Amino acid sequence: MYSNSIDIVEVSPRDGLQNEKTLVSTADKVALVERAIAAGARRIEVTSFVNPKAVPQMADAEAVCTGLPVRDDVTYIGLVMNARGAARALDTGRIDQLGAVAVATDQFAMANQGQTSDGSVEAAKDIIAMAQAAGKTGQVTIGAAFGCPFEGEVSEDRIVAMAQAIAEAGPIEIGLADTIGVANPAHVASLISKVRGAVPGLPVRVHFHNTRGTGLANLWSAILAGASVADCAIGGLGGCPFAPGAAGNISTEDVIYMLDRAGVRTGMDLQHLIAANHWLADVMQRPLPGMVAKAPPFPKQA
Repeated sequence: MYSNSIDIVEVSPRDGLQNEKTLVSTADKVALVERAIAAGARRIEVTSFVNPKAVPQMADAEAVCTGLPVRDDVTYIGLVMNARGAARALDTGRIDQLGAVAVATDQFAMANQGQTSDGSVEAAKDIIAMAQAAGKTGQVTIGAAFGCPFEGEVSEDRIVAMAQAIAEAGPIEIGLADTIGVANPAHVASLISKVRGAVPGLPVRVHFHNTRGTGLANLWSAILAGASVADCAIGGLGGCPFAPGAAGNISTEDVIYMLDRAGVRTGMDLQHLIAANHWLADVMQRPLPGMVAKAPPFPKQA
């Protein structure tokens, strides 16, 4: 029996925008965060503290943080790749949680953050320690957990070993990311079961990209396997500049429609999310990938 509630992490301000050719203004990024909060989001990945030459879409990280609404009930997450990024995030005084990334393969780890896979695990552990020393929390996402754009298949045993090593640092959760959207529901169920068994008591978060149309199926399989937190992005925007072929995240509206209909509580409001999708489509000047915002309401509205 699956859980009747799932925590949602809204990642559109960071993962949704980081791969876009259109540079979104700081004001619109803050407005996107405000719309996510109005829709019920209480954990939001607001930006990433990375080299602006590598990811120019995130060059205004500090400015975005300055504009964030002051909310005691919202956790603002900053994605960081190394100690320098962690220090920048903490120096803003607005980031509540550091999100670190450890990558499952050497080739992708070198492309993504200039270090080996093992090096990325150690860097992630150091970032968690920095967060804790500052009185904040930290979490780690294992990138390319279901497959790598450079090396292909990734061993489940490798992901389990990484999760065990990361757990030693005391993160609040471990995320498993299908960075290029190659996972299938059977693989998802198997890997999540193994990771949960290897790090008992530590929540598992999932991050799916919809490159091959399997994102929602994979999320449902993850929930059945015991994942308790899910990343998603308003409109289904997203992608990784260092992962060739990576498409958008699973759309928050599509996720909430599915979970609402299944009786799984998320605290998110679908109508607010659909309105946010339409607003963001205007900002991006094109329709967004998410499906529910394009469909007629069901059941019909009175």
